[in-house]
Amino acid sequence: MSLVSIARVAVDQTAYHYDKPFDYIIPEKFKDAARPGCRAVVPFGGGNRTRQAIILECLEGDGDKLKMLLNVPDEAQVLTPEFLMLAQWLKETCFCTLYEAVRLMLPTGISLKLVNSYAVPPAEPGEKRTLPALAPEDLRIVDFLTRYAGLLAEDKLARKLDMDPKECEKRLRALAAQGILLCAQSAVQKMNDASVKMVRLTEGMDAPGLKLTDRQKLVADLLRSEGDAAVREVCYYTGVTPAVVQALVQKGCAEYYEAVVSRSRYLDEPDAPIDPDAITLTDLQQEAFDGLLRQYRGGGGNALLYGVTGSGKTSVFLKLIHEAVRAGDNVILMVPEIALTPQLITLFHRCFGRKIAVLHSGLSLGERMDEWKRIRRGEAQIAIGTRSAVFAPFEKVGIFVMDDEQEASYKSESAPRYHARDVARFRCGYHKGLLLLSSATPSMESRYHAQTGRYRLYRLPKRYSTAGLPQVEVIDMNEERDKGTFTSISPTLAQALEDNLRMRRQSIVLLNRRGYNTFLSCGQCGEVVCCPNCSISLTYHAANHRMMCHYCGYSVPFTEKCPYCSQMAVRYAGAGTQRAEEELVSLFPDARILRMDTDTTMARYAHEEKLAAFAQGKYDIMIGTQMVAKGLDFPNVTLVGILSADQALYGDDFRCYERAFSLLTQVIGRSGRGKEGGRAMIQTLTPENPIIPMAATQDYETFYRQEIALRQARLYPPFADLCVVGFSGEQELQVRNAAKWFLEQLIEEAKTNYPGLPLRVIGPAPASVYRVNQKFRYKILLKCRGSAAFRKMMAELLVRQGKNKDFTHVSVYADMNPDNIL
Repeated sequence: MSLVSIARVAVDQTAYHYDKPFDYIIPEKFKDAARPGCRAVVPFGGGNRTRQAIILECLEGDGDKLKMLLNVPDEAQVLTPEFLMLAQWLKETCFCTLYEAVRLMLPTGISLKLVNSYAVPPAEPGEKRTLPALAPEDLRIVDFLTRYAGLLAEDKLARKLDMDPKECEKRLRALAAQGILLCAQSAVQKMNDASVKMVRLTEGMDAPGLKLTDRQKLVADLLRSEGDAAVREVCYYTGVTPAVVQALVQKGCAEYYEAVVSRSRYLDEPDAPIDPDAITLTDLQQEAFDGLLRQYRGGGGNALLYGVTGSGKTSVFLKLIHEAVRAGDNVILMVPEIALTPQLITLFHRCFGRKIAVLHSGLSLGERMDEWKRIRRGEAQIAIGTRSAVFAPFEKVGIFVMDDEQEASYKSESAPRYHARDVARFRCGYHKGLLLLSSATPSMESRYHAQTGRYRLYRLPKRYSTAGLPQVEVIDMNEERDKGTFTSISPTLAQALEDNLRMRRQSIVLLNRRGYNTFLSCGQCGEVVCCPNCSISLTYHAANHRMMCHYCGYSVPFTEKCPYCSQMAVRYAGAGTQRAEEELVSLFPDARILRMDTDTTMARYAHEEKLAAFAQGKYDIMIGTQMVAKGLDFPNVTLVGILSADQALYGDDFRCYERAFSLLTQVIGRSGRGKEGGRAMIQTLTPENPIIPMAATQDYETFYRQEIALRQARLYPPFADLCVVGFSGEQELQVRNAAKWFLEQLIEEAKTNYPGLPLRVIGPAPASVYRVNQKFRYKILLKCRGSAAFRKMMAELLVRQGKNKDFTHVSVYADMNPDNIL
């Protein structure tokens, strides 16, 4: 038996129940190119449909019954050995396919698009081709390609013939199978490098007898002095048109070429650079910095930097990052929201210039791809971004920093359902680096790990400035209603805002609900107007006068006619940011008011531009959702108002109080961060709730002691892991039966093969929003220990469920330690 070269690959578009590494023979012409970490194109399945794949390893073996690898489009590996290991780890811990894990590590723009092109085969000399009987549409395709006389991509052909793309694809494949058409496939990168058209002189410039016009001589002189230049620069500096440059090219005196340029916005040197060595730390900051530096230099590990809002945590980890960069290490700095990146990027750009790269979804595909390539080439040492930045392709990482580490946005809600903290911990172990978690309100899990010694704890108990913590006033909205106040903004808060305006100071108002009104109901029959696709009420948006669903995007013009009883009695109630903004405009017509929510920040760079304008004093009051509550530093903000604090305080999830304490503490901490003292006002219907005074005084330790005792009594994280198994489909009965069948299999499997696993099972039950986008949802909650044995059992059950043909139309997933278990 002769051995052949084999590529073991992860294939795209596989289902979890049959996902595994697949083997393919490496053709002789690809033996040098096919290396682990390179992408490939392979035939897959009974129909040999072409799929993208990533090569996991290359080996020698028996090639009997193996298919042949079709193409290796990459000249160099796109994934390092570390990322190949990480992909396997993600599959095992997040219950995803291998290629779903791989896709996390590559920018969308670099992904391959497999393009099928078709042509009529060339006829032999003297051959008279006859076609079999064809349907009119097939004949139309063949006639067009005969006249076209060349390969044409199927999507372009569908547009030219004005055909449905799927119908056109189906007919083209059938014609190719009959031999009537030729099919050629190519792997094309979705996003190309940005380039600029350049021009340079050639040897033809020295040809004897060459005659140039005066304008052509101007261009030639410029190129002699500069060597080369962009065509648009040549035209700008010489005042000629592109036709003059083209004439030089036609005479053989010059030539065009394309030069790759970066779309990064952070390649220029900063206008006002900051020397990190010049940043002065307080004694408490210096103590934390010294301890972190020793830990970083001593082999890394896990650390928690806990400090009250305004205590200067950013300065501490900035100085630490400076030491890592000076030592030649790379650093990944993560923030939970895009809204927090502008201020942080500005600070780090002033400190580190071109050494930073930025990775988040607010960038265009091209910008993200260029930043990814800059990191790969070693042109940046610091990657700053949201959750996805944890996959920044550094060869060596010395420090990972997670700012506001308690935030839920670090956990992915779609496959692969990973937590950035877990990925960072895996990469830290690989690189022997330091994972630094930073927060004013650490998650219960992180604080517990610090208490038990798994993390080292560093504290900053006092603010950096001399102003101290803001003074907090609680406004009882029950008393305000007794006085006849039914607006979102109480007279007490309105007076405080007016005082701040008079003193030319800025204010932030938090209302964590976007839209104008939160729900609509009929005054006649009492029914709430709900989304037809989801089991959730519609929200009225005054800006476009429409009723909208915040889950599936359904939108319909507002009408007073009830969809249930047909009476003209629909009224809206509740308040969102649009209504609060309207009230502020009515109260303070001369004030400059900025609204920050999902609706106003959809445009690219909207976060950056709006926050920069507020920082420059162009607005007096900023009203917004939770994106205005965290991580922002505006020295002139001396008042914070919190509307409807009860929205955060009362929910069904076990993390409800933790989220509420964090949100209230964080937004209160936006006030008084400069020289002036700050104030905060909390409007609530339940002023007796113990969370409010603890958040007002930033008494995190008391809150932690109470909450951790409750978690232990009820067996919630960190004392147990949670696994939610979710089921969704268009037929409710089928979804419910699928959940019941899974539960039966779970009980049997646990009793028979895993009797030692600690398990508590709750459900199955409908999800809190049991219908989303016309799909019903059920869940099973498992309290467990996330061990290798538990993960193995869950993987086996998910594969078994996927193979059950009774539930083909039911989607199933497992999510370890989700942020929301409902």
